[in-house]
Amino acid sequence: MSDADVELPEGIELAWGLRERPGKGPRRSLSLEQVVAAGIAVADSEGLAAVSMSRVAGEVGVATMSLYRYVPTKSDLLDLMVDTAYGGPPDPLGPDAGWRPALAHWATELLARIRRRPWVRHVPIGGPPMGPNQVRWLEQGLAALRDTDLRGTARLSTVMLLSGYARTWASLTLDMAEAAVGSGVTPDEAGERYWRQLERLTRDGPYPELRRLMAEEAQDEDEELDAEWRFGLDRILDGVAALVRARPGG
Repeated sequence: MSDADVELPEGIELAWGLRERPGKGPRRSLSLEQVVAAGIAVADSEGLAAVSMSRVAGEVGVATMSLYRYVPTKSDLLDLMVDTAYGGPPDPLGPDAGWRPALAHWATELLARIRRRPWVRHVPIGGPPMGPNQVRWLEQGLAALRDTDLRGTARLSTVMLLSGYARTWASLTLDMAEAAVGSGVTPDEAGERYWRQLERLTRDGPYPELRRLMAEEAQDEDEELDAEWRFGLDRILDGVAALVRARPGG
């Protein structure tokens, strides 16, 4: 099959620099990178809901219809913004680090990238990773598993599982933080209030395990930030380790 037989979405061709500028029509005064950067600036300062073709056009000083010469649809613009916002993957650990530390590093940095630009989590996922930065992330995640003897489907599923966990955890914690701010308290204060409310609601009911949990939580005051994230990450990697051990030579 030749490249001509492989159809690519127009937005992906733009992201990878595979679509040439039209030969006809007025000369473009902007670059695609400038358009995407303007969209990101609006999302960073005002949230994703503020991003529209007309708003971005205004930011870069062109008519709205002119913006369509750079990106065919708003959906394409959002996809380009997300890929740019993620940026390239982190520098990998040394070659002797082992697959588990390498994947933990990869997933933790992915979580940090989403948190850095909270609006990213609100952009719908329209398909598997195809943007240049997202493909580079995928490549690095797969590379971490190179020496595990896992089959390709298992390596891909592992990377996608970790990616989904990072996105879900970022969404959960960011949503809770925004809700706390909206109610006029800090996230820590909101958490403390929740436990007090739960204690009151379950004090006299058939909830012995919840009461036991709250007693343990009261004694564990020095729990580190994001300990729940690391707990979940470790359990996922424990499962991958069991899969690796089950393979020949594992």
